[in-house]
Amino acid sequence: MKEGRLKYLLAAVVSTGMWGFFSIPLRSLKAYPSEQILYYRIFTSLLITWITILLFRKNQLKSDWLGLINQSPAKRKKIIVLTLIAGVLVTGNWYAFIYAVNHVSLTSAAFAYMVCPLLTAMCGFIILREELTKYKFSAMLIAFVSIVFLAQGSPRDVWWSVFIASLYAFYLIIQRVVVQIDKFNMLGIQLVLSCVLMLPLFIHDFNGLPTDPFFWKTILEISVFFTIIPLFLSLYALTGLPSSTMGIIIYTNPIVAFAVAFFYFHEPINNQQLIAYLLLVIAVLVFNWNLLVGLLTKSKKQVY
Repeated sequence: MKEGRLKYLLAAVVSTGMWGFFSIPLRSLKAYPSEQILYYRIFTSLLITWITILLFRKNQLKSDWLGLINQSPAKRKKIIVLTLIAGVLVTGNWYAFIYAVNHVSLTSAAFAYMVCPLLTAMCGFIILREELTKYKFSAMLIAFVSIVFLAQGSPRDVWWSVFIASLYAFYLIIQRVVVQIDKFNMLGIQLVLSCVLMLPLFIHDFNGLPTDPFFWKTILEISVFFTIIPLFLSLYALTGLPSSTMGIIIYTNPIVAFAVAFFYFHEPINNQQLIAYLLLVIAVLVFNWNLLVGLLTKSKKQVY
């Protein structure tokens, strides 16, 4: 990986790291149904994103529209179809995760975050023919061993984990392919699709707007800091990183979530969990070993 891609690596780490703190605001809304949190998260994110686009990014939106019109019919159709599929995948991932938490098990939902990076990395190598170095292969093996340490529960839990993880893994693969549209505008389009998909369920479940100011304050925080910013950063990162690299960096999410659970919520851990998460840290470092060595080498040259 070239040094110029460091900014994309940082964007990937920051985006997945931010999601690791998601449990803090989410737990403060535990009195509300998960579906209700999801609905208002999507609607609020949609509103903020399109206000930003229409106020500050109209020229870029116009440029994307003209660029799409000027594409060949086959390429234009491909971009539109992949964008629609991406919107369905990310919405399905959000909804499946909440369904698993409510109706399957917390274990299956949490384990999906362990399976997703490995699936994303594997898809990057198999589908996109991304380079597989010995360091990257070793990192994937280490991550797999970590998953084995944590793989406990029923077969149903495992299948739900794989399903949730697959939705997001293929979403990332598509984002790696569709590079013609500005990533913030792409996010706005995907949120429109999410809104369209969730609107029938929202209407079916609707029983009045929440009136608690704390609910809306927290939803606003979730929309900005745990939806719009990290999703945009992850889409931006994919313009300069292979999806396999992004896949492994997603392990920053469970690592941060583990630290939040232990240090913030003071949840107990066992030796098996500790070993598994330490292995994840090692996997991330090994996967990006060439980049880290290159940066250290350049730093030494600048000093001397």
